[in-house]
Amino acid sequence: MAIERRTIVYDGPGGPFEGVAAFDPAWDGPRPGVMIVPNVLGQKEQDNLVAERLAGLGYVGFAADTYGQGKRTTRESTDPALYMNQLNADRALLRDRLQASVAAMRALPEVDANRTAAIGYCFGGKSVIDLARAGGVLGVVAFHGIFDPPDYDYPKPIAAKLLICHGWNDPLAPPAAVTALAAELTEAGADWQLHGYGHAGHGFTDPSMKGSARPGFGYDENADRRSWKAMRAFLGELFA
Repeated sequence: MAIERRTIVYDGPGGPFEGVAAFDPAWDGPRPGVMIVPNVLGQKEQDNLVAERLAGLGYVGFAADTYGQGKRTTRESTDPALYMNQLNADRALLRDRLQASVAAMRALPEVDANRTAAIGYCFGGKSVIDLARAGGVLGVVAFHGIFDPPDYDYPKPIAAKLLICHGWNDPLAPPAAVTALAAELTEAGADWQLHGYGHAGHGFTDPSMKGSARPGFGYDENADRRSWKAMRAFLGELFA
């Protein structure tokens, strides 16, 4: 298996946007597409590597861009949350950019346009829950996401299936926010499941956060491994 990458520049509100697709050119016919929505920092190599891991599972991985071409931050930036905060202030724009990203993924010749999903990390976890609310994919997986609802009405029942992978010690999504999300999704008629990981906090999948001294934040090897395994089972069932 020789996984290849392709840079994808695509249109959307406030664009252009630049993502990366990963796939095996030896595949015979199109495969399900799984979009990756990045964390607070935006599209980066870490997300491209996730796309390659998904390609290794037999999917087309597409590391999407919701900020815009060239709009990225690092943890050392003066304001790492600059672009995230702009979208937090305009959830409808976030929704529209997510759907433009899904459309770009569906247009890839390697992708079966009728079999798509999305996964997201941190702000990306919040984003894919918004995508489930708005529609456009069969299912979503949120890793240590944020759970506040958008400020607009969305179609019900929610058609997309949801897997929420949550670190129980995450201060950005305390128990009250978790139960509020569960109540919202239940009322909206969604097919949802929640995996809570004890002693894990925000960013539990991110190896760059190993040894974090910030309470409730940091990498957790067990939660990372278990949540990836849960995602694999979820996608396998979704695309069966």
